Amino acid sequence: MREVHFIDTTLRDGNQSLWALNMRTGAMLAIAGQMDQAGFESMEFFVTAMFKKYVREHKENPWDWLRLGTKRFSKTQLRWHGGLHGSFEKIPDSVYHIMVERAVSYGFTLTRTSNSWNDYTEFKEEIDGLKKIGMETIANLIYSVSPRHTDEYYAEKAREAAAIRPYGICFKDVGGLLTPERARTLIPIIQKNVGDVPLEFHGHCNSGQAPLCYLEAIKLGLTRLHTAVPPLANGSSQPSIFNVAKNARALGYTPVVDEKALEPVERHFTFVAKRDGLPIGRPPEYDYSIYLHQVPGGMISNLRHQLRLVGMEDKLPATLEECGRIRAEWGYPIMVTPLSQYVGSQAAINVIVGERYKEVTDQTIQYTLGLWGKEGAELMEPNVKDKILNRPRAREWAGWQPSGLSIQEVRQKYGGPGVSDEELVLRAFAGEDAVKAMQAAGAPREYLSASQPLVWLVEELASKKEYTQVYIRKPGLSLTLEKKNHA
Repeated sequence: MREVHFIDTTLRDGNQSLWALNMRTGAMLAIAGQMDQAGFESMEFFVTAMFKKYVREHKENPWDWLRLGTKRFSKTQLRWHGGLHGSFEKIPDSVYHIMVERAVSYGFTLTRTSNSWNDYTEFKEEIDGLKKIGMETIANLIYSVSPRHTDEYYAEKAREAAAIRPYGICFKDVGGLLTPERARTLIPIIQKNVGDVPLEFHGHCNSGQAPLCYLEAIKLGLTRLHTAVPPLANGSSQPSIFNVAKNARALGYTPVVDEKALEPVERHFTFVAKRDGLPIGRPPEYDYSIYLHQVPGGMISNLRHQLRLVGMEDKLPATLEECGRIRAEWGYPIMVTPLSQYVGSQAAINVIVGERYKEVTDQTIQYTLGLWGKEGAELMEPNVKDKILNRPRAREWAGWQPSGLSIQEVRQKYGGPGVSDEELVLRAFAGEDAVKAMQAAGAPREYLSASQPLVWLVEELASKKEYTQVYIRKPGLSLTLEKKNHA
C-alpha cells in the first residue's frame, strides 16, 4: 500500500492544545461543511473536557456543537475523544455512560482514549463497556522517556493492547519526545507486536521533531497519521496536513486528502485566530529541557499562570526542574492527563512554599495511595511516600471508595426526572448555576465563512466605532456604509 491516510485533529487537539478549547461553536459551524470535502479517513470532533469549558467560560451549550456540527458532515467519520471514566472525585461513572449514549445517538461510533499507565488489564473493561453502548475504541499506546520505558516495555504493552482486541491502536507521542532515530527502532517493535490490529500514529510538535518522525513512520509502513490544518497545527499540536502530505508525496506515496479543499479552511481559521486573539501555531525551536521535565507544552502556560498569581512567575524554570525531580520520585509516570497535572501542581507548591512536600494536594495523596493507578503506589520512592502519607488528610483518603451512584441516583442528584439527559451531563460537569447562566446567555455568536471575503469586510468595518462612513469601490460594485446619530 502506497497510500497515506489522515485523521484530522483540528477541531479537537488543535483546539485543545493551541487554543485551550477557545474555538467558539460558530467558528466551527461556519467551515464544517468545507472540512467534510477533504477526504479525511476520520476526524476527531469532540472531547469530554468541553462540557465544563464551554458552559462555564463561553456560555455555549456543547450539545449544540454536536447537534448542529454532526449535520455538516456526510462523508467523514467523526470521532469522540474520551471514555467511560474521568474524575473519580466529582462525576460518577454513570454520568459518563449517559454521555456516551447521547454521543452514539448523534452518530459517533468511534472514540480514542487512554489509560495513563498503559495498563490494558484495566482498560479492557472500559472498551467492553463502550462497545455495549455502541462505541468502538482506538486504544492509545503512549510514548514516554525514562529508565522504565524501554524496547521491552513497549513490546509487552503492544502485545497487551492487541490482546484486548480494540478497534485500533494509536501510538501516541503526547509530549513531542520521539526522535527520528528512536522512531526507526521503536515503531517496528510496536508494529510486530500489535499483530493484525490497525495502527495509527499521533505526535505532538513540542520539540519540533514530529514532522520528521512522521516521515520515518511512513517509510516504515505506518500510514494512518494524525494531522491538523494550520493555524491549528504545529506548536504543541500535530504536524500540518499540508506539510506531511507534501513530504509523503515526495517519498513516492499518495496522500489521500484534497489539499485544495483545505485552503479555505486554513484561511477561515487564520481569520478567526486574528479576530479572537488566538495563537497561530508555528514550528517551535528545539528545547532539550523538555526531556528533563516532560511537561506538555499547553501545561507550561498553566504553570506560568499559577506562579504569576502569587508573584513568582520568575520561578517557572525552577518549577519545571522540580517537575523532573518529582516524576523520578513518583516512579516515572507518563506525563499525560491527569498525571502530568498532578506532578506539575505539586512541583509549583514545592517551589512556592520553599520546602518539598510540606504541603501536598489531594491528588498527590490519591496518587500515592494508588487511586490513579496501582503503579503510582508501587513505584514511588518509599521515603517520599512516607512523607506524603504521614498526615491526617492522607488517612481520610485511605478509606475512599468510588461513589458508584446509579443512573437513577444521578438523575435525582442533578435535578430530578424533569431534567433531560443532556442537561444532566452539563450539570454534572459544570454545575447547575453555570448551566442556568449559559441558558440565559442565548444563542452562540455566528461566524461567516472565509469564502465570503466581502461579507467579512463589511461586517468588520461596520463594527469599527471610530468610523462614521466607509466607501467600498471596485469595478461593478459601489457600496457606502454610514452611521447616523439618532440622538
